[in-house]
Amino acid sequence: MILNLSSIFPRRSVRQLCAVALFWMLFIGVTGDVSAANSPGQPPMEKSATGVHDGGGHLPVYHTEVTTVKQFGYSYLTAYMFFLSICLGSLILVILHHLFDAGWSVPVRRVTEQIAALLPWMLLLFIPIALLAPQIYPWMNIDPAADHALHVKKVLFNKPTFYVVSFAILGIWSWMALSFRRYSLMQDKDGSPVWTYKSRRLAAAGVFIFAFSVTLAAIYWMKSLQHQFFSTMYGVYYFAGSTWVALGTIYFLINKFRFGVLKEVIFRRQMHDIGVLLFAFTVFYAYIHFSQYFLIWNAAIPEETFWYVLRERGSWAAVGYSLIFIHFAVPFVLLLRIDAKLTWWVMLPLIVLVWVMHYLDMAFNVMPVLYPNGVHFTLWDILVVGGIGALLTKMFFVNYAKNPPYPIKDPRLIEAVTHQESLGVSPISVAQPSSGGH
Repeated sequence: MILNLSSIFPRRSVRQLCAVALFWMLFIGVTGDVSAANSPGQPPMEKSATGVHDGGGHLPVYHTEVTTVKQFGYSYLTAYMFFLSICLGSLILVILHHLFDAGWSVPVRRVTEQIAALLPWMLLLFIPIALLAPQIYPWMNIDPAADHALHVKKVLFNKPTFYVVSFAILGIWSWMALSFRRYSLMQDKDGSPVWTYKSRRLAAAGVFIFAFSVTLAAIYWMKSLQHQFFSTMYGVYYFAGSTWVALGTIYFLINKFRFGVLKEVIFRRQMHDIGVLLFAFTVFYAYIHFSQYFLIWNAAIPEETFWYVLRERGSWAAVGYSLIFIHFAVPFVLLLRIDAKLTWWVMLPLIVLVWVMHYLDMAFNVMPVLYPNGVHFTLWDILVVGGIGALLTKMFFVNYAKNPPYPIKDPRLIEAVTHQESLGVSPISVAQPSSGGH
């Protein structure tokens, strides 16, 4: 039976949140005790003067005693990188829309613009990371003269550069996101094509700025947690995951709005195309992650392999396998079918899975520095995710409601609507996924 999301969304939201909370409680209960000890078959961790070495003689993995401040800092960083992914994924989708002068995505664009416009909030939310950086990033407390891996990277890994570049990157992202939204809203008022040209020019430069800045951000805020690690694919890896989780979020929101404010402009084709992009980035993410792992494994250079060796300890190995069999395999199989992309009872659990797996992916990158022997989730993780998520969700809906729900005077809007109507369909008749009846 087809579910009318407009009438039951609030109730279903409560049930979905309860299901996610139950998942987390079960997951914490299963993994919490595992993190206390080394897993069998792995060499024990041995303390040294410079940090912690594993018994196999790999490079040091710096970590210190877990304190409340450190736990909060790492939990906050994990949640921050998760929500930043959604904003950045939406920003690149706006850039690509203008870069390719797309028509089908015009009705969807206001949603992606508004998610990207949350980046100024991400700038403010970065302040706790900036304040706790010496507690979060071990390299800030190491003398470069005593650490060759840090010495050769000291041009980037020094405190002044870290703070200047971090806030500059967030400022540039915020400016780009607000500029795209401002141009779009101005066009709603006067209908002038000049705003489309301005958006195209910004997108032409913005795609290069985005690629460079996302790479820097991923290196500074996650990869530098273990500054010895080398990877030329890390920025692309974070970009792929960001776009993937953003597409899942956008599908969720569009499916909500198409029964209400977007019911006149959202067709079956738009929902299908978002599903296709989600499928494409499922494959792309897996390709990037596998390529990084394969090249590092094949080269067998200690400065690279230790990062994966650490993440094969204890229950981190289970998280690594879940990135293969759940993060990739489950969405890949489900999204192969066309009707699955248009069936809400299939897509809703899949979108929840996308959120959970991307958060685990961020934890897989951040938390082994603090808990090298296994997964360890605490109440801080839930509180920080809930707090940041509630703030951003509230700001999104408040700001989205202030403006027209889609670009009402975009030159491509009529084309997007009339093309679908010329095929003999209407937004009303296809507003719900076909699964046998209403």
